[in-house]
Amino acid sequence: MDIIDLHCDALWKLTTLENVKFEDDVQLATNRGRLQLGQVKAQVFAIFINPKVPQSEQFLEVVRQIEAFHTHVLQTEGMVHITDWSQLDTLAPHEIGAILSLEGCSPIGEDLTKLSLVLDAGVKLVGLTWNEENAVAHGAEQDASLGLKPFGKEVINLLNERDIIIDVSHLNEQSFWDVLPLAKHIIASHSNARALCDHPRNLTDAQVKALVEHGGHIHLVYFPSFIGENATMDDLVAHVKHLANIVGIDHLGLGSDFDGIDATINGLAHAGEAQNLLEALGEYFSIEEVRGIASQNFRRYVKNAATL
Repeated sequence: MDIIDLHCDALWKLTTLENVKFEDDVQLATNRGRLQLGQVKAQVFAIFINPKVPQSEQFLEVVRQIEAFHTHVLQTEGMVHITDWSQLDTLAPHEIGAILSLEGCSPIGEDLTKLSLVLDAGVKLVGLTWNEENAVAHGAEQDASLGLKPFGKEVINLLNERDIIIDVSHLNEQSFWDVLPLAKHIIASHSNARALCDHPRNLTDAQVKALVEHGGHIHLVYFPSFIGENATMDDLVAHVKHLANIVGIDHLGLGSDFDGIDATINGLAHAGEAQNLLEALGEYFSIEEVRGIASQNFRRYVKNAATL
């Protein structure tokens, strides 16, 4: 069963580890071979810059990761750059769609030209922050009462003009509520239910409901710290069941965070094991519902946003 995964950090590894080969290197949870094995039909590759990198060097690191996307990912046989969402429906059986996202706007500082350059490179989803504060908004690890900044509204306006999906997964609570009414296209690419795991990276039931009411989706993440203590596959499934009860199964998807997480749950260690999750979901949901979570819900999402 085909999967569309909205988040991985392979580009970060490709630019920080030595002699990594995207095709089959076991250091990558999302190498090409594992994506094929797990039937991942489209994978979003995040551009993530560690906040410890000096601000003056962060945009250069963005460029390096975009270069790695082209020289490592796209030069691998069968990988296709998705620059228009309609391409998801035209991939050949042996092909895997590769999509760029930006995980946090810190590298652009307060320069919209830099953001435009990133979008011109094919970025289709943008998260306004990682966990830290930047010139745009406040991240998940910041004071929950601090929200979107004035420059953030300029950023959102540009993203709306370009029909870019705004990703709220790493925003703190007030920033989330500030962004929600302003965003044209909105999604949480890799978050779980805070009702089941009280972590600031997860969404409250109120946030989940509001996100869906504004046309958004929530894509569940595989990181044990966002699932629960001593997390298992059943615990991850419990998050799906909880969210489905709140907003309906049609608004859910997957965002593994592979290659950006330092721990995994048993049976879901890399992209090649992704079908194990679908089998576990099949114990509670119909085949069509599982297919929706795996890929069809997101396909409908981008088709319903007529100009996206």
